[in-house]
Amino acid sequence: MHGRDNPLPPVLCELPEDCQQPPEQFGPGRVRHRLKIKLIKGQKHGGVWDEWVVVAEAYEAAGVARHLAGPDAAHLFPQTLNFGGRDGRYARFREWVNGEDGARLGLAPIPPDPLNLRVLRRTLALEIAHRPGGLLAAKIQLKHLSVVTTEGYANRPGGAQAKFLAEASASEHNRNLTLTLQAFRDFQEGRQPAGPGARDLVSFFKSVESELLKNAAAPQIKHSDQEVINLLSQRAGTLHLGIANYCWFIDPDKALCLKLAQAQDRRRPLAGMCDSARCPQATHHPCHRPVWASAAANSRVFIGKIGRSQKTEKSRLKGEAERADQIVAAIDAALATATGGVHGQDQ
Repeated sequence: MHGRDNPLPPVLCELPEDCQQPPEQFGPGRVRHRLKIKLIKGQKHGGVWDEWVVVAEAYEAAGVARHLAGPDAAHLFPQTLNFGGRDGRYARFREWVNGEDGARLGLAPIPPDPLNLRVLRRTLALEIAHRPGGLLAAKIQLKHLSVVTTEGYANRPGGAQAKFLAEASASEHNRNLTLTLQAFRDFQEGRQPAGPGARDLVSFFKSVESELLKNAAAPQIKHSDQEVINLLSQRAGTLHLGIANYCWFIDPDKALCLKLAQAQDRRRPLAGMCDSARCPQATHHPCHRPVWASAAANSRVFIGKIGRSQKTEKSRLKGEAERADQIVAAIDAALATATGGVHGQDQ
């Protein structure tokens, strides 16, 4: 159904010209858009009608397609759109964008990579997996887009959205392995972590080094990334990304966010309540330095714009700036420390 040279899947080819259902209002700014669609795959001959929850942009795109199809068209896409063939619409569109006309309009060139709807779903899964918080953040931050990608059919959940969630989870796992391996390589090269959880992380990395030396035939042997990943995989499974820190969620009893929120669900940390300067499971790495430096600079800008009467707000911003400065200084100090040093940046 999603092969490289296949046309649009039946779910799009069967969009009728009247597929736009009336929007449903659930409150101020809360609108749900639906498209009426005929399901073909796995259904009886002729398909069955169902509804798909979509974002407003997709709903409006269906309206544009209806006008382009003309008054006599029974479907929005009366002709198929071939992604793979040289003479297909997409190939001609890419040639036009990459040609003189596209350059004159300032359009970014389209790469010559294969394109199909499966590739689109996988790309979206990768993008979500690399966001801080992964799928959990997607459900909160992407809002209506999350409804489309993770819930799918309104009346019959299950199927494509389950595959999407599996791909996103697998990508999130691979991302954590990559980041943990990078943190370990940084440790080996003397770029140490900072933050309250740095001492515990460095201790773990030292144990991994000892295990590698124990298994080595010669002390100078260079181990492959896969061998190191096997030793790091358990710790990588505890990694959760924050915007300005790594959270190694090993022990829920030590998670400051769960204590502050008195949360009943202790399976995941609450990234929105993270205080990485105090949580014993949080670490700061060189990649987080620009975020904290920017936070300190922004706080000072706001302090300069606050009137003299707003002493409470000015005091709060001053404290945030000083805290960000301390974290930046701790990251810099950790970077300057020689390999093997002990980092107890317990702020």
